[in-house]
Formats: sequence, structure tokens, C-alpha cells
Amino acid sequence: MSANPNSAWLLLTAIFIAATCSCSLISNAGAQEGSGPPPLIILVRHAEKASDPSDDPPLTPAGMARARVLATALHDSGVTAIITTKYRRTKETAQPLADESRVTPERPTQDDPGDLGTHVAAVVAAVRRHVGETVVVIAHTTTIPPIIAALGGPPMTNICEWSYGHLFVIAPVMGKVQIVQARYGAADPSPRSDCQ
Repeated sequence: MSANPNSAWLLLTAIFIAATCSCSLISNAGAQEGSGPPPLIILVRHAEKASDPSDDPPLTPAGMARARVLATALHDSGVTAIITTKYRRTKETAQPLADESRVTPERPTQDDPGDLGTHVAAVVAAVRRHVGETVVVIAHTTTIPPIIAALGGPPMTNICEWSYGHLFVIAPVMGKVQIVQARYGAADPSPRSDCQ
């Protein structure tokens, strides 16, 4: 599913309909634990990144455009929290949405994706602090599948390095965690058999 800046509400409505009717579902996991209503989680990879500097590249012009599309697509979604990592590409992807929703992005206590297990646990803990809220997580190809698994989702195929348009919605529906996959922004190249 793709979204352009003029179809923000349609994208969110389609995701909600898919979640509630089990269309385009990639998971129907068990009930989520917690003392209050679980958060609605929107999980995306950072937008297109430059090649230099290799240790912490900024977004490319295409990446900045995708970040603006994300902000427009989620304009009416009631975002109350945005979680990024220490890297420029996640922070720059989040910035237009942060400006639009007037939310200051936060980083988990362990925000280095290089220490995968600790990082995933810290992201999940940060998400679960936002009981009943709408949380956007800007992540990386290597962290999205384990974050989804830690939140009750199924094992997933790796995300292709050149794929930036994935959008996952992890929603509580009738006491169950439902996961819906959608696309936003410019189309990605076709995936290979070993990644999506």
C-alpha cells in the first residue's frame, strides 16, 4: 500500500480496517500484557540515507522527501511519542513528524543497534511506557524484525538494504496484538527472495 501526501487519512483508515478485519495481517499474536491499554505502535525504517560519512550518514533528498510523506501520512493518527536511535538518519526521518505532531523524539536507554538484544529490549521497554498512546518507532533493517518479534509478532524475513517504504502497525484489537504491513512514499525496488 502506498501513500502520497494527499492520502494520509486514507492510509491510516486502510491500516485500521485491515487490522480489524484481519485483511493483510501478518500476525495474530497473543494478548499483550500490561496494566492499561497497550500502545498503538507504528514501526518504520529510517528513510533513504547518504553513503557518506559512513559512520553516521544524513538522509538524501529522497530520504527527506520520504520523511515528509511519513509526517503527512500520520498527520491525523494522534502520535504522542516518537522513538529514534542516536543516528542522524533516524532522527532526520522523525523530525518532520515531530514538528507536525509537536512531539519531542526520545531515545531508548540503550540506543546502539550494534548491541542488538539490549537495544531491542530497551526499545520495547520505551514503547510499553506509553500505555494507550500512539507510538512511532524509527528503526533500522537489522532491528525491525527482532522488535516485531519482541512485541509478539512472528519471525520475519530480513528487510532489504535498499527498501525504505515499509510501515508496520502493531495494534491491540479485541485483546490480541494484530500486525499489519503497509507501504508509504516512493516505491522501493523489487525485493529478492531472501529479503523484503
